[in-house]
Amino acid sequence: MTSAPPPEELDPDALKAVTHPLRRRILGVLSAGPATATKLAKALGENTGATSYHLRELARFGFVEEAPELARGKERWWRTRPRDIRWPRRSAQSAESRLLFDDMQRQGFEDDLEKLSRFAEQREELPGDWPDALLHARGGTWLTTEELKQFWDDYMALFRRYWRSEDDRSPEARRVLVRWLGFPDPGD
Repeated sequence: MTSAPPPEELDPDALKAVTHPLRRRILGVLSAGPATATKLAKALGENTGATSYHLRELARFGFVEEAPELARGKERWWRTRPRDIRWPRRSAQSAESRLLFDDMQRQGFEDDLEKLSRFAEQREELPGDWPDALLHARGGTWLTTEELKQFWDDYMALFRRYWRSEDDRSPEARRVLVRWLGFPDPGD
């Protein structure tokens, strides 16, 4: 079994690279499996020149990599590169980075909600126990900032324990999206 990649903190330039709207869409398509620039262009309604350029930029910052074992002739296949990305603490970010990060988080939540809606529409068509696979919890507790950080670290350790690469997954496994969120209650 492969282990989860080590945590790595990214710099502001990497944040700029990954928050570009088309690059986020490319990463979304590649999260389902490898593709060529041509396949991505068709899936995203873009031209191949644009997808090729943005793939190279994503590769420059280590978000994607070539999959040479899939290549035929001049065809270049790309896949996401497994990473455990950590962003600098908000207090250590520039004002520009905070704006980019906030926008990236907002887009991420919108993407997740859209995927949750699609799952809800399609869940009855799924085989086996997968229609029952919407697990959720909501609650609140009283924590200090240190305890909240420890909660996060414990969650990440648990997530890393269950992390699998695409090559190391069971044939019955499906890609499961997980989001952990903790924030202070703003009050009423």
